[in-house]
Amino acid sequence: MSYLLPLQQFSANVQQHPNQVYLNQPINRVLKSFTWKDVDTQARSVAASLKSMGLSAGDRVGIISANCAEWFITDLAIMMAGMISVPIYHTASHKTIRYILEESECKVIFVGKIVDLAPVNEAIDEQITRILFPYPTVNGQYQWQELLKTEPLEDISNPVADDVMTIVYTSGSTGNPKGVVLTFDNLASAAAETSRLNFKHGDHLMSYLPLAHITERSVVEISSLYASAKIYFVESIETFIDDVKVGQPDCFLSVPRLWVKFQSQILIKMDDKKLQRLLKIPIIKGIVAKKIRTGLGLAKCRAFVSGTAPISPSVLHWYNRIGMPISEGWGMSETSGGSCINLPFDTHAIGTIGKAISCVEMKLSDNNEILIKGAAVFKEYYKNPEATQKAFTDGWFHTGDRATLTAEDNYKITGRIKDQFKTAKGKYVVPVPIECLIAANTKIEQICVIGCGRKQPIALLVMNEQNNIKNTEIQQSLLNTLDTVNSMLESHQKLDHFVVLKNDWSIENELLTSTLKIKRNEIESAFEHFLTMALPELIYWEE
Repeated sequence: MSYLLPLQQFSANVQQHPNQVYLNQPINRVLKSFTWKDVDTQARSVAASLKSMGLSAGDRVGIISANCAEWFITDLAIMMAGMISVPIYHTASHKTIRYILEESECKVIFVGKIVDLAPVNEAIDEQITRILFPYPTVNGQYQWQELLKTEPLEDISNPVADDVMTIVYTSGSTGNPKGVVLTFDNLASAAAETSRLNFKHGDHLMSYLPLAHITERSVVEISSLYASAKIYFVESIETFIDDVKVGQPDCFLSVPRLWVKFQSQILIKMDDKKLQRLLKIPIIKGIVAKKIRTGLGLAKCRAFVSGTAPISPSVLHWYNRIGMPISEGWGMSETSGGSCINLPFDTHAIGTIGKAISCVEMKLSDNNEILIKGAAVFKEYYKNPEATQKAFTDGWFHTGDRATLTAEDNYKITGRIKDQFKTAKGKYVVPVPIECLIAANTKIEQICVIGCGRKQPIALLVMNEQNNIKNTEIQQSLLNTLDTVNSMLESHQKLDHFVVLKNDWSIENELLTSTLKIKRNEIESAFEHFLTMALPELIYWEE
């Protein structure tokens, strides 16, 4: 093992540069900074407090909060106390929160920055001790500042590779979330390699994607330990761009939904046709690209990454033209975060997830499912031996993602096995590649192709907020897209109609997961009437 485990790496950083700033938290528009020594002292005090509450090594401790400095400190404190962290999405429903707390048997939960307090309040049983971060939140037994007054724990836990570090619950796009048991070595192997590939010592990183998700936890939080990075948090959605401008990240990770959002915000200020004309003029191209990057707070950024869900190649090509080459990555909770990435960035590899990183091996099964094994692959599903046994064959984990290999041995995802559906003709349709083709139209923000039992599939669309759906130019644009996409599909895949919906899909209406992936089953269920409806026009506008 050529890397330290996360807690040992953190301690090494404290020893080597105790007064270097590690965490930067905006509070009421004032930036509060924490050095490595500050974080160490606070984490030790929190760890001592947990032990004083009667908790023992191996006990599960929950964390539910938007990203903040206290989240990182708490995670380290739980490791120092020899306990197991159970992160929960701060946007999760009451049902999901309660399910995770009950199954994991959490005795204590840290509660922090929460937008909607009601589900959290209702879900946390009275038997569970609440510790409150220093932000407006729910009521509880302990305040954060009280814990910091405890004498710091001197003799902290010294975990070994196979010790369980955390139980990460999947985002639950179908059914109840499963608890993925991850060891210290699982996360160390993935995070150390991610850091080596992406970061330089002292890089600035933004932490804003949910820390309850493995991507942010592994690629940003744990990887930051190996790069001695400087972390900047976001105070709120409203201050997002301003906070990014303060952080001036060297590397920036986002998800497809947000890359599309950023793109639409850019196109509000400049029509895409005009932008593409300007980008063809060599002298002007650099000026325009720099202005866009500066406007997003990414003027210093040298590496851009997209993960958690498939992103359309057309979006990646669009960003590449403005000097923002986005490397698409792939990974799962079960593989401790990123396992495959198009890095170094290769324009010819756009549309693929690149090659496996060194801590895992990957191959395709006979039916083209990605199989994976290695140090980063999880130990088991918590309290679910049946699911664990079903997930592995001869040590290889079945990812559920189907792919092909390019001539250059890059993996190209073709969709989730469970997402394919059969039309009335008895032919299978895989929706993701079709959705990626439709996404070439920058006026469209969200897409879901459905068609189970129908003669031909249809596509449900949500337009960008600035596009008036009654505008004849936009309607013609959609007709052109429908023709173009259908010309590239086999006969059984061709789309009968585009259905343009009034309202977008969100976490709040439970049509997106907490990581902004579409909940395909829920969307199909909510709009299944379109499967049997005789749609009058090629472009049907929901009334």
